Amino acid sequence: MPSEATVHIIDDDDAVRHSLEFLLKTANIEVYSYDSGEAFLEKMQTTEGCVVTDIRMPGISGLDLMVRMKERHLNMPVIVITGHGDVPLAVEAMKLGATDFLEKPFDDDALLAAVNAALNRYRHEGARAAEKAQISERLASLTNRERQVLDSLVMGHPNKIIGYDLGISARTVEIYRANVMTKMQASSLSDLVRMSLIASPSAT
Repeated sequence: MPSEATVHIIDDDDAVRHSLEFLLKTANIEVYSYDSGEAFLEKMQTTEGCVVTDIRMPGISGLDLMVRMKERHLNMPVIVITGHGDVPLAVEAMKLGATDFLEKPFDDDALLAAVNAALNRYRHEGARAAEKAQISERLASLTNRERQVLDSLVMGHPNKIIGYDLGISARTVEIYRANVMTKMQASSLSDLVRMSLIASPSAT
């Protein structure tokens, strides 16, 4: 079973916690459970997967937990469980980055759908983060001149313009361009542009 198919259940109600554990395990999902937000932050055995937490708990509430997770850079998707009349709290949780909220009582299918959506998001974002890290490493291997050529290529400038701007010949630009393509492991100019967009600070 893939390690990312993991759910952390956080609820001070033993019956709810055990019920959720059983449901998720029957769906072949690895489960860790905690009776409080404090226990999760202290004892969590992995940062893989997603979190399902009650929004109202003694001590650290679901909202407080999300704030502390952000402070610790725990970027797991969070699903919050709310009681009747807790929609305003659920909205606050969504503003903090919760992927979904479920109002009690909810059925098994609704929970499984929410968990699967959160796990898919985790896999997608994890893969994107890994790709971004790889691209950043490749960018770091470029010389200053190669980076200048790369930036100009991404802006759509032809070799002659790049050469004019940098005070080098078009032929020299071609050499730098070939070096950039090799170091970045880009198969085409469009591939190079895509990598640059992924590596940009604003990329999500």
